[in-house]
Amino acid sequence: MISIVVMTSVAALAAPVAGALAHRRLQQARNARLMRIDAPNGIDEQGFVRIGGIDQWISIRGEDLNNPVMLELHGGPGASHSIYGPRTRSWEKHFTIVRWDMRGTGKTLGRTGADGQGEITFTRMYEDALEVTWHVRTRLGADRVVLVASSFGSVFGLRLARRHPELYAAYVGTDQNLHGGGRDDFAHRALLARLRAAGKRKEADTVEGMGPDARARTAEQHAAYAKITAGSEPLTLATMKSVVMKSLWSSPLHSLRELGDLAKGMKLSAGIVPETAAFDDWADGTRFDLPFFVFQGDRDPFTPPERAQRFVDAVQAPVKDFALIEDAGHFASFRHPDRFLDLMLTKVRPVVAAQADASPAGCASR
Repeated sequence: MISIVVMTSVAALAAPVAGALAHRRLQQARNARLMRIDAPNGIDEQGFVRIGGIDQWISIRGEDLNNPVMLELHGGPGASHSIYGPRTRSWEKHFTIVRWDMRGTGKTLGRTGADGQGEITFTRMYEDALEVTWHVRTRLGADRVVLVASSFGSVFGLRLARRHPELYAAYVGTDQNLHGGGRDDFAHRALLARLRAAGKRKEADTVEGMGPDARARTAEQHAAYAKITAGSEPLTLATMKSVVMKSLWSSPLHSLRELGDLAKGMKLSAGIVPETAAFDDWADGTRFDLPFFVFQGDRDPFTPPERAQRFVDAVQAPVKDFALIEDAGHFASFRHPDRFLDLMLTKVRPVVAAQADASPAGCASR
C-alpha cells in the first residue's frame, strides 16, 4: 500500500550529495537533544527482543512510568514509526510509547537481513503482535495497554482488539484501514472522480482497468494503485514530502545504511497486501468488548473517512467515538501530532483512567 509510494524516495535519501550530509547531521543533533528523557520516573529503552523466533526491535519511551502504555502498530506494511519520535515527543509526557519494527521492517530487518526474517505473512505477524503485547505488559507491569494502530497496522489492530479485549484498555485506529470483502467501491469511485476532475486521463484509464475489487489485483497492481492514489490528493502528497520524508532524513536513530534498510523493508513486506485483500471487516464482526475510537484525516484518499465513519456507526462497544482530524489526508496523526494528542487526552485517557479506578487492584491500565 502506502509503503510502495515512499520506497523510491527513501532509497534516494541514502545517496545524498555531500552538502546535504552536514545539514542532516545538524538536524539529527537537534532532534537527539529534543528526544532526551531526563525525568526521574521516565524510560528510554531501545533494543532487540526475541519475538516469533527472531530478534525484533522495540522502543519504550516516556516521562512517567505511571502513565498509560500506548502500543503502536505501524503501517506500510514495512513503514516504521521510529522515524517520528521528534514529531511526537509531546506524547511521551502523557503516555509511555512503545514502537516496534515488525519483521521485515527497519531495524528488525537490519539485524539479520532478509534471509533472517523468517515467514513474512499476515498470520505470522499477527502472532508476533500478540507476543509483543505480552512482552510489553510484562516489562512494564501493565495489565492492559492502549492499542494504537495506523494504516496497514490497523488491519492487525482490528483483529487483535476483536479477539483479545482482555489485553487492551482501548483501541484507537487512525488512517483506519477497512476491508469490505469486495463490496465497497467508495474509494475506487472517489479516486476516479479526482483523476477525471484533474484531467489525468491516463491514470484514470489505468485505475478503471483494474476494476473496483482489490481482491483481483496483483501485488504490482496494488503498488501502481497506491502510487496513483497518493498523487491524486495534494494534501497527502505534500504530507509525504514535508512530514514523512523530512522525518526519515532527520531521524537521530537511523544511519544512512538504515535508511536503505527502511526502503528494502517496504519492498520486502509488500507481499502481504494481496493476502489481506479478501478480508471483510463487517462480516468478521462489529462487536468490540473494549472502548473503540477512530481518529481519521478528513481528506484521506487511502482510507476514506466516510468509510471509517460507517464502520464506527456499526460498532457495538462499551464506549465508542469517531473524530476527524481537519486539514489532514493520510498520516493524519503525524501531520498534526498536537491534534491527535488532544484527542487522546480528551477522549481516550479519561476512559482508560476510569477503567483503572474501577479495577480491583486499581491498576488495570496503569
